[in-house]
Amino acid sequence: MQQSGAAGGRGCALFPLLGVLFFQGVYIVLSLEIHADAHVRGYVGEKIKLKCTFKSTSDVTDKLTIDWTYRPPSSSRTVSIFHYQSFQYPTTAGTFRDRISWVGNVYKGDASISISNPTIKDNGTFSCAVKNPPDVHHNIPMTELTVTERGVGTMLSSVALLSILVFVPSAVVVALLLVRMGRKAAGLKKRSRSGYKKSSIEVSDDTDQEEEDACMVRLCIRCAECLDSDYEETY
Repeated sequence: MQQSGAAGGRGCALFPLLGVLFFQGVYIVLSLEIHADAHVRGYVGEKIKLKCTFKSTSDVTDKLTIDWTYRPPSSSRTVSIFHYQSFQYPTTAGTFRDRISWVGNVYKGDASISISNPTIKDNGTFSCAVKNPPDVHHNIPMTELTVTERGVGTMLSSVALLSILVFVPSAVVVALLLVRMGRKAAGLKKRSRSGYKKSSIEVSDDTDQEEEDACMVRLCIRCAECLDSDYEETY
């Protein structure tokens, strides 16, 4: 239970599990519940989703409103960054200009937004407020966003995983190919010593086998090219 005091002995306490709000000596049943992630971690330059969901006892109408606000670290000042009422109204000023996108669906109880091209300066506290008249009493969840640079270790681990997914199957294919080629060479050597001549059917089978071997070699080369391409995109 969270409780905050006010002047004159009046206070406000929220019982989120019970959906009850105690305000100025009166218990109010919450007809609108909002949920959001308490902590979200993101990386510079990679789109971040701020999830917010709600449950209302009333049907969604064009009177429903959604407001997202932002408060920088070590500051008590909040700024509006997104408003919704039938249409989307992302902020047109400040550091979040042209970077806030609507990714929610009010008819599914989703009030989520996303931030494109995030930077370390975006760190702070975000809040999601939803009103669906007559459901206007609700909690206001806070989301603490932490944006950091993606470390070299993280990139290396991604490259290592990609290498395993590509090189291990390729190595198996190459090993099988070498074994088959070795057996084939040993068989040809043995036949040449005994003066054995192939029939037309065996010649046809050898041709098909050579085509299969060539296909497997091309597959290995293609896998290596894909790995090189993904490695360059990562860096």
